Amino acid sequence: MMRTAEKLKEVSAKLNIPIIYKSSFSKDNRSSLKYYNGPGLQEGMKMLAKVKEQFGFPVLTDIHYPDQASAAADVCDVLQIPAYLCMQTGLMVAAAKTGKVINIKHGQFLAPDNMKHPVTKCEEAGNEQIILTERGYTMGYNDLVVDPRSFYHMGKIGYPVVFDITHSIRKYGIPSADAKGGAREFLPVLGRAGVASGVDGIFIETHPEPSTALCDAASQLCVFDLEEYLKPLLELHAIEVKYRQAY
Repeated sequence: MMRTAEKLKEVSAKLNIPIIYKSSFSKDNRSSLKYYNGPGLQEGMKMLAKVKEQFGFPVLTDIHYPDQASAAADVCDVLQIPAYLCMQTGLMVAAAKTGKVINIKHGQFLAPDNMKHPVTKCEEAGNEQIILTERGYTMGYNDLVVDPRSFYHMGKIGYPVVFDITHSIRKYGIPSADAKGGAREFLPVLGRAGVASGVDGIFIETHPEPSTALCDAASQLCVFDLEEYLKPLLELHAIEVKYRQAY
């Protein structure tokens, strides 16, 4: 975590971009009990607090149960609702009531305009600090597809839209430790397509040694390649923003 944060701080300064640091204290949707699922809530919050203090990043983590919201909010600036859980009312309300920014990941099973339903739950619980994150649609047979129309539809809901590029290249049903569990060759084209479509931010899993990562190893981008990966995306974003009002 600290090696990654150190490099992210360097990239942030060089490219003059804000970064929110994200790590999970628990990965509660692993496909096997044999796979590492994190250090747990208490230890995970200590780690995130250390990153926040040492590097000055806002920090984000995902929560899976309502009773995790308060403890996570004591440290984190953003609470994330996992894609599979975006329709869970109790979880949404608990997160919203902390007053923190809520990042709602788009469920792989929902039409993009139907994200208005979890958004409305968050609003009715008293929180309008919302981010929506796209991460691809389940198209059957373990594949995910990103439809650029989803950025448009979710943007119409009225909140910033982020594109989770690396999760969208995962191959479901194949362990992430297996190189076949991801399709990194699509990272450039998907990233550029999403940014050109008008997203407000990007979500990237990154690691000093992706092949050794304890989760999502097949889809992570090496942190030492991140700066060069971001440069064309920033140029495309500047062009898109320039002409955004034209359409």
